[in-house]
Amino acid sequence: MMKYVVILGDGMADVPVPQLDNKTPLQYAKKPNIDYLAQHGEVGLVKTVPDGIPPGSDAANLSVMGYNPKLYYTGRSPLEAVSMGIELSDTDIAMRCNLVTLSDHPDYSQKVMLDYSSDEISSEEASQLIEEVNRYFKKGALEFFPGISYRHCLVWRNGPLGYKLTPPHDILERQIGQYLPQGENSQILLDMMVKSYEFLKDHPVNKARIAKGLKPANSIWLWGEGKRPAIPKFCDKYQLKGSVISAVDLIKGIGICAGLRSIDVEGATGNIHTNFSGKAEAVLQELESGQDFVYVHIEAPDECGHRQEIENKAKSIEMIDDQVVRIILKGLEKYPDYKVMVLPDHPTPLALRTHTSDPVPYIIYQKTNEKASGVKGYDEFQAKDTGILINDGYTLMDYFIQGK
Repeated sequence: MMKYVVILGDGMADVPVPQLDNKTPLQYAKKPNIDYLAQHGEVGLVKTVPDGIPPGSDAANLSVMGYNPKLYYTGRSPLEAVSMGIELSDTDIAMRCNLVTLSDHPDYSQKVMLDYSSDEISSEEASQLIEEVNRYFKKGALEFFPGISYRHCLVWRNGPLGYKLTPPHDILERQIGQYLPQGENSQILLDMMVKSYEFLKDHPVNKARIAKGLKPANSIWLWGEGKRPAIPKFCDKYQLKGSVISAVDLIKGIGICAGLRSIDVEGATGNIHTNFSGKAEAVLQELESGQDFVYVHIEAPDECGHRQEIENKAKSIEMIDDQVVRIILKGLEKYPDYKVMVLPDHPTPLALRTHTSDPVPYIIYQKTNEKASGVKGYDEFQAKDTGILINDGYTLMDYFIQGK
């Protein structure tokens, strides 16, 4: 039986960076294992985010998993809610609730978004703050649920839609006024955000963080609204038993909705300090246990892109190469045949600190079908030079598994 592995480095793609000798992080990073796959497989570009849909990891990963975002994308937060074990009815609205750091300007609308992650606040500290948020706002249809680090969830039972909400990682170091909730019913959300600053800024958790030189989580920020999607099961679509491995609730949620087994890895954080090798070992364990397909997602390059950590973005790619790809390839050697696909979901250019919808480079490699691709390595420009472009990103999974 063929084994299939997708290795997704979130946000790996970029544009040339002056500080990296005018190379992209993929060009700059030393990644011999990924480059080997590129030299002996197929390399091309794929457009993972359809025109008209925001270039989020939600739509992009749906696309990479084989689901047309124009049919199945309903919003980011419902997918995260599913991963968190929150029951959603067909009429419930879920929203992402970030714990963010805002500047101390007395007018809320003139505050600046200093950090969308509050210095990557610990889950333990964050749960205390979300408990306080619930104390103020949980009533009737509204309830907040604690998640991991800065990522949490608001569920509005039988709630309305029609908002215009902005991801906080898109507005780092900008004044927030023009990005505050807009649209019908948005005043309810805005009132909660404004009031949260008033009681969170002096919370004991934040006082302790400030004393340690850490940024306080002094406000909630609501975005990513939507309803639970009805996604066809992956095993029905491809006749493969599969697993998903990620530290991020969003990716776990997509996998769970698609009927994939979600695997937690100890020490998997969603940043550059994640347990890279633990994820690789988990891939091999899943295949050993009888799974046919494993989708492993590594968030680190995306986080580095948002935080404009130039050297770390290149370093994270090198760590994926050495601690994920190398270990997986070694473990796959015992199987008669296997296919590996490597790609990002979307670019996260360091210069912009947010996602774009530009096509991304992919590799498809098969053990028993090695061929000279004509490229020397894996990066955005060599992929473009192959002349291969898959415009409908959701068809890439069909091509990877079925060869058509």
